Amino acid sequence: MTGTRQRSMREWGGIFVRGMAMGVAEVVPGVSGGTIAFVSGIYDELVGTIAGLSRQSPLALLTRPLHYVRETNLLFLMILGAGMLVSVLAFARLVGWLLQLAAPAVWAFFFGLIAASVAHLVLQVRREGATWRALLWAALGAGVGLASQIPQPGQGSESLLLFFGGGMLAVSAWLLPAVSGSFMLLILGLYEPVLKAIGELHMPVLLALGGGCACGLLLFSRLLAWCLARYRHNLLALLTGFMAGAMPALWPWREAHAWLLPGQYALQAGDPFLLISLFTMTIGALTLVALTRLDA
Repeated sequence: MTGTRQRSMREWGGIFVRGMAMGVAEVVPGVSGGTIAFVSGIYDELVGTIAGLSRQSPLALLTRPLHYVRETNLLFLMILGAGMLVSVLAFARLVGWLLQLAAPAVWAFFFGLIAASVAHLVLQVRREGATWRALLWAALGAGVGLASQIPQPGQGSESLLLFFGGGMLAVSAWLLPAVSGSFMLLILGLYEPVLKAIGELHMPVLLALGGGCACGLLLFSRLLAWCLARYRHNLLALLTGFMAGAMPALWPWREAHAWLLPGQYALQAGDPFLLISLFTMTIGALTLVALTRLDA
């Protein structure tokens, strides 16, 4: 991606809204901001723009800032990033509070969102002329997604170096329209410390995490852009299968890592919030429909 696209104020507003949706998605483990970018039509531009940053000298940002912004499409990243930042700062505490108050309803929203995303991706892969090989890649992705349903680990070390490494892994996962960056933090035992650091604006942790994210973006984005350019259908099929296989991680009614029916959940864990959860699941699916109709 080279050069900034000409967009109207309404279209830039749509980019900001996408950023907000991606920020909310990344707050919850199991939901990928890359999925939101993909289904709302900006994924290729996002990956291409990030990959293109490494082709321009950073010194040009100081010596010729306007030229650098135009050539790298940096304004797109700035608007998208601003939406994500606003969303994360505004909703990190809220989502944590809602997960404590009515966890099934929150997970149901994202279950509906990802279920609709899988359906959307399947239709898109079919429209793009997927071959029988794509089915094999989809099956492989589904198997990997199912295998990823591992028990939640205990609390990890909270050294700044670990936050840096966690940032690199999380942002690499964030770029994929199937894998959640926050889920990677959960695996490392850093999810709750990161939420706490965001809520308290603990700058050493946030700077270490942000530095890792920046390094991960520059290293991984070029590889991903190369794969999209050469193996697009197979890659999309693989990621779609992974999303479908990983959906049990978002099942609303579960205790520890046991998947339960609402009645079983009520006996073991308390109120299943059945009607509210069905409502939020529907809202999640409709949110996906709305995102896909935003003008790019």
